[in-house]
Amino acid sequence: MPGSPVNEKEKDASFESHQLPYAASSAVDPRRVLRKLDRHLLPFVSALYLLSFLDRTNIGNAKVAGLTTDLHLTGLQYNLCSAIFFLPYTFFEVPSNMAMKLLKPSRWIPFIMVCWGIVMLSMAFVKSFSGLIVARIFLGFTESGLFPGVTFYLCLWYPRAAQAQRVSIFLSAATVAGAFGGILAFGIERMKGIGGLAGWSWIFLLEGLITVIVAALSYFFMYDDPETAPFLTADEREWLVNKIQEDTAGLAKTFQWKFLGQALKDPHTYLYMVLYLFSALPAYAFALFLPTIITGLGYSAAHAQLLTIPPYVAGCIVTVAFGALSDRWTMRGPFVLIGALLGLTGYVILFATREAVVGYIGTIIASCGLFPAAACVLAWTGGNVGGDVKRGVVIAMTIGLGNLGGFASSFIYRAQDSPRYHPGHATNISCLAIAAALSAIGMLEFHKLNKQKQLQREKEGITKDQMDKFREMGDQSPLYRYTL
Repeated sequence: MPGSPVNEKEKDASFESHQLPYAASSAVDPRRVLRKLDRHLLPFVSALYLLSFLDRTNIGNAKVAGLTTDLHLTGLQYNLCSAIFFLPYTFFEVPSNMAMKLLKPSRWIPFIMVCWGIVMLSMAFVKSFSGLIVARIFLGFTESGLFPGVTFYLCLWYPRAAQAQRVSIFLSAATVAGAFGGILAFGIERMKGIGGLAGWSWIFLLEGLITVIVAALSYFFMYDDPETAPFLTADEREWLVNKIQEDTAGLAKTFQWKFLGQALKDPHTYLYMVLYLFSALPAYAFALFLPTIITGLGYSAAHAQLLTIPPYVAGCIVTVAFGALSDRWTMRGPFVLIGALLGLTGYVILFATREAVVGYIGTIIASCGLFPAAACVLAWTGGNVGGDVKRGVVIAMTIGLGNLGGFASSFIYRAQDSPRYHPGHATNISCLAIAAALSAIGMLEFHKLNKQKQLQREKEGITKDQMDKFREMGDQSPLYRYTL
């Protein structure tokens, strides 16, 4: 807490404030502040990501509903339509995150949502492969700002010790989207022929309409920053701003080009990027091809839509649980490691079995590892990068490379590999093994650096009163501690 006297031998609060339990002060109850943030921020931003993930992956439901047949897609044309989304989505993430930093979230987020909702509506009326390709390109461009933007947004509002659980809840919306998408697709597909539209057209049309409506509402539910939050009292705003300032060791928040350079030169940036790449690729493959994998197990197309629901429900529960435990123990790496190993186990089962029920259990186990691992990687990244501008850039770069994994994942489940899809399962097993290894390397690296910083502080007599001296050093500051 601000102003609490802590002996240097016990480690300065600014060094480890993210590891200390919250305690009430005379004016502010920190847990009450967090509950207020949870009520006013989390439900809505999670709903936004649910729609974003639903709109980018509903092409998998549309495929099972007859999209490839009606548009006469052959060979790898469907895979290319899935993949092309990720190119503009990746390359416009960093500019979009910087735009949100310069503009207001309450303006930027509704704007991009309206844009991608309109694109989704247009996808209902495509008549050819080329039309679908163009629509997916524009969808990637317009959606590029939401995921990294909201991840960055949550890191600006929550103290480090509370971030993993909230980011996990936010990302669990992807699993809810998967379950919700299966239910919607099963029902909407029955609208085939109404208005002269195919069932898959109605999937795009109704889900795009929902996005546009929510976008209009989001202007009234997005708050720009803790300093101006109307739902907090003046004392609560002051406590929250001070707490976040402590977590970042007083690092600079204003935009300067040199902070972009810091992000590009920091080798840890590339550790986060590669770790997220190998975590996200299997997760995207799962989201894009789960209905296809289930039909490959021997289930009908209609049943496959419904059978996508239990794996996503299980993944949602485990993602939220991992986030809560990660915050309780203030650790990220172990949960990335466990998640990667769980996902790997699920894909090993899918690779090895010929039994439909056993393979289906494998999809549930895989979901319980894939989504929690990806969520904890992003919480690890957001919590370990010092300075608002550098953090925004690193998060966008990390998610950007991960989304190139989404591009690659679109090609690993090919029609000629059905029904068992061994090459796709083997690719995911390899990716998750690499992710597990990288998470272990990251934990060792950050433990070593924390020890070095502790020795530097003790040797040079550095205290939290010297924050201003190091405020432009980012997480290289001796006052900044990494989360393991």
